[in-house]
Amino acid sequence: MNSSGAHNDDATLLIVEDDPAFARTLRRSFERRGYVVSSAASAAEADDVARGTDFDYAVVDLKLGNDSGLAVVQSLHALRPDTHIVVLTGYASIATAVEAIKLGAAHYLAKPSNTDDIEAAFASTQGDSSIPVDGRKSSIKTLEWEYIHRTLVECDFNISEAARRLGLHRRTLARKLEKRRI
Repeated sequence: MNSSGAHNDDATLLIVEDDPAFARTLRRSFERRGYVVSSAASAAEADDVARGTDFDYAVVDLKLGNDSGLAVVQSLHALRPDTHIVVLTGYASIATAVEAIKLGAAHYLAKPSNTDDIEAAFASTQGDSSIPVDGRKSSIKTLEWEYIHRTLVECDFNISEAARRLGLHRRTLARKLEKRRI
């Protein structure tokens, strides 16, 4: 970063986000900071773009329509192991955070996150041992959501299979997911 907070013009970024308004906002914000930005709205599109271009950084939404952002992280990391990948999600869970890091993400941020948050995550290459570990205990609802989300990840977001594994009717699981979208 230079003294004005902007990045060099040669910093390249891939934004993988299926919300067009949010993707456009992120793109404009990073371009103002000197990044050369490409974007994709699906896992397949991200794969196509990544195969044709080398990226310093990537921002990947966890839920891309019917696609899993975790699969995008995995394929981007396999193609470009040096790319700093930040995963964004509207509904963070411990299970998806752990999987994102194991699959190659450098950081995991809950939405809403702004360009400053994302850029700080790009710069943060080491863990922070000063983070307090004595946080509050999880509520029953949070634990239930974590379990549901972990099962969804294991099923690659297949709702029917996740419902079967959870012992729920598919419609019951769908209603729970509508209340707390992934």
